This record gives sequence, structure tokens and C-alpha cells, in this order.
Amino acid sequence: YIAWAWDAGSSTVTNTDGSVSSQVRASQTAGCSIVSYNATGSNLTVGHGLNAKPALILLKSRNVSGDWLVMHESIGVDHFLKLNETQAKAGPYSNVFTSVSNTTFGTGNDSGINSSGQQKIAYCFAPVANYSSMGSFTGNGSADGPFVFCGFKPAFLLIKRTSSSEQWAIWDDARDT
Repeated sequence: YIAWAWDAGSSTVTNTDGSVSSQVRASQTAGCSIVSYNATGSNLTVGHGLNAKPALILLKSRNVSGDWLVMHESIGVDHFLKLNETQAKAGPYSNVFTSVSNTTFGTGNDSGINSSGQQKIAYCFAPVANYSSMGSFTGNGSADGPFVFCGFKPAFLLIKRTSSSEQWAIWDDARDT
């Protein structure tokens, strides 16, 4: 087994920045937050506690089965990926993710993301200079691939092809270095 952990702070607070209250544990220094809230079935906004615009959001229901929905800034807020699937990006949809700002993210009324009574968990990540980066690149078909400058030596790398079906891939500096 392997686990990757981010320091999201030491206390959980109630965040009222959005149209629904959320419970947030956030580290602005590390650029990550863990957000828990209850879905309403209607369009809503949720406070994430980062004071920076998340570039990546992983969202899942905690009390019903369903997909891990992934919003990444490079594919736009009206598209999404599924962390537990290989399919290409889906969209455009106006009723799944609807907005992302320095204080909140928004979801629409699609039943896969916002059914009344669902308890949601969201992991939000904002880039931090010399620490973390979320971006995109275009492959070149070469065995050594394109060079992507992050500004630091990554310890963890998660990639997914967005234009067609492909597995998610993870590399880290603790295993296959």
C-alpha cells in the first residue's frame, strides 16, 4: 500500500462563504483544503477556505455510491473527468461544476453532483509557488516526452489524458524513482 498526505491544517471550521455552510480544514500555505457539505438538489456555492482559486477539485459523495468527479482548470469548469474511470473529459455541461473563485466553487443541479441529502467531500488544490503546480501539457509521442517546468522537483505526479480514454497514472519519489 501507499498513501499520499497533504497537511490541510489542524482545525476544522465552519465556512459560510457560499450559499450552503461547509466544514473546512484548509492550509493556505500548502494550497489544499478538505471540504464537507450537504448537497441541496439546487445550484449552490460552497466555501473552500483557500483564499486562492483552486485549479483542481476532487468531489465525491460520502453516503451514496457514485463517481469521483474531477474539475481541472485546464479543461474548464463546464467539463469534468472521473477519477475512478478512464473516459475522456465529459462536457460541456452547465449543471455539474458551475464556477470556481478565490472563496467558493459552484455546482449545478445534476443528480450526479448535487442530489438533496447527499453528504459531499471535496479536496481542493490551489497552486503554491515552488511547492505545487496543476497544469496541462500536450504529448509529443516521443519516448522522453515533453519537458514540463514546474519550478520545483515534484514528489508526486498525477496525470490523465483528457482527449480520449486512458488510465490515470501516478508517479512519486518514494517508489519507481
